[in-house]
Amino acid sequence: MNTNQALPPVRHSVVVEAPIARAFKVFTEDFGRFKPREHNLLAVPLAETVFEPRVGGHVYDRGVDGSECHWARVLAYEPPNRVLLSWDINPQWQIETDPERASEWEVRFTAETDNRTRIDLEHRKFERHGEGWKSVRNGVGSDQGWPLYLQRFRELLTDR
Repeated sequence: MNTNQALPPVRHSVVVEAPIARAFKVFTEDFGRFKPREHNLLAVPLAETVFEPRVGGHVYDRGVDGSECHWARVLAYEPPNRVLLSWDINPQWQIETDPERASEWEVRFTAETDNRTRIDLEHRKFERHGEGWKSVRNGVGSDQGWPLYLQRFRELLTDR
């Protein structure tokens, strides 16, 4: 495939029974509560996942030994409607330090009613990863990727 050609994005959606501001707040502030703990690039067990709620912030995992793995950068932060982040994980499932070789994921929040919100997640620009991009796209698009995150997010909101 021509790497200059844009690859189709991975798109997943979920509807939650929560006002838009609450859905956005839980998604960003409690990201570590629904992110699967086994999704961890550190050499040690995960202590927490941190989502820094600002442009220029990061999403990172902190291990029980204090080590950190910064795997996303916050590119846009527009509460309660949208957040755009980089995906700083390469096709070998290691940290990508070159921002030009990172894909991106956007999460949009749309109020359907006062107490119902639709969350649309789009992961795109896989071609930026270069050779091996399919493993990234297949990973995030699989049942253990974004669909699992959105399912666990919905469960977290339901349980509150």
